Amino acid sequence: MTRLALAIAAWAVLTEGTSVAQSAHRESDVKAAYLLNFGRFTSWPPGAADAGGFVICVLGRDEVGRALDTAVAGETIAGKPVVFRAIDKSEDAAACRVLFISGKDNRRLKQILGDIDGVPTLTVSDMAGFVDQGGMIQFVPESNRVRFSVNVAAAERVGLAFSSELLRVAVGLVTRRNP
Repeated sequence: MTRLALAIAAWAVLTEGTSVAQSAHRESDVKAAYLLNFGRFTSWPPGAADAGGFVICVLGRDEVGRALDTAVAGETIAGKPVVFRAIDKSEDAAACRVLFISGKDNRRLKQILGDIDGVPTLTVSDMAGFVDQGGMIQFVPESNRVRFSVNVAAAERVGLAFSSELLRVAVGLVTRRNP
């Protein structure tokens, strides 16, 4: 079983019989695990950002950042150590391989995506309509689980490619560019 499938199975176990507070904490842990695994199941073009490791960033204040800081400890992707960075400005995202955009930043989304337009950074968020607005992966709640939709066209536009394993687990795919 792939690590991505294991993360989904872990979420199913974690959500059964938990309180709302525990569920929110565990949801952040699951999203952090997904972010790590998205890095493993995505290919970047030659010359993509390499700032001393495989950098996963969180833009904005979010529980996912705290969970990710713990999740990346000792991890590697493509032989590079995984590094977590919390960033406050979207201009800093060009140094990130994966960028999680907090759902609290929905009013700035157009600006954020514009600031990294053409940069091979995998964008992920839990805000509603994210993939329809040009984001690449959107967390989607489904039956007390965290699932995700993928905008393949947005990723391909900057030279990213998703493995068939990742696409098989997605609950929704966008394969054409939005007009």
